[in-house]
Amino acid sequence: AAVADTRAALPALFTVEYALAQLWWSWGVRPGALVGHSVGEFVAACLAGVFTLEDALHLVAKRGQLMQAQAPGSMLSVRLSAEAVAPKLTDGLAIASDNGPRLCVVSGPTEAVQRLQAALEAEGTACRMLQTSHAFHSPMMDAAVAPFLETVKGMRLSEPRIPIVSTATGTWLKASEATSPEYWA
Repeated sequence: AAVADTRAALPALFTVEYALAQLWWSWGVRPGALVGHSVGEFVAACLAGVFTLEDALHLVAKRGQLMQAQAPGSMLSVRLSAEAVAPKLTDGLAIASDNGPRLCVVSGPTEAVQRLQAALEAEGTACRMLQTSHAFHSPMMDAAVAPFLETVKGMRLSEPRIPIVSTATGTWLKASEATSPEYWA
């Protein structure tokens, strides 16, 4: 139950992902490139040398605090493309992630997410509420951005030593992005 709190969940996710990478590295398995979604992109950046481990842990903990402080919301996994779902988004709903040709996640106020789920299921579309406390990757997180940006500005950011795929652009993370506090905020 403790990891349902975003302040604990984000550092826990980071720690498990980082430890798993270190285990693979200890076995001699070295990546040619890295990619990670959300907290996973912070792990990838830490592994690539963009952040020190200490700074990455600080950033992830701060991010969790700021996100937990936002209004609660919900997330819905939908078995449709983001393009097919986009016209149905009202009442503060947003595409939180576009995971594939027939899979996306919608995020927003709980009541609006529930209405969308009911409408989609009535049309025969498979949906599933995600076990989250908040509407991550949606405008409901906007108030966390400015204070997080100030935290990132206090960190030393370096160019990645291992190529990273940016989950913001879907292309290789440029050195100018990796060293930009705005990118991470």
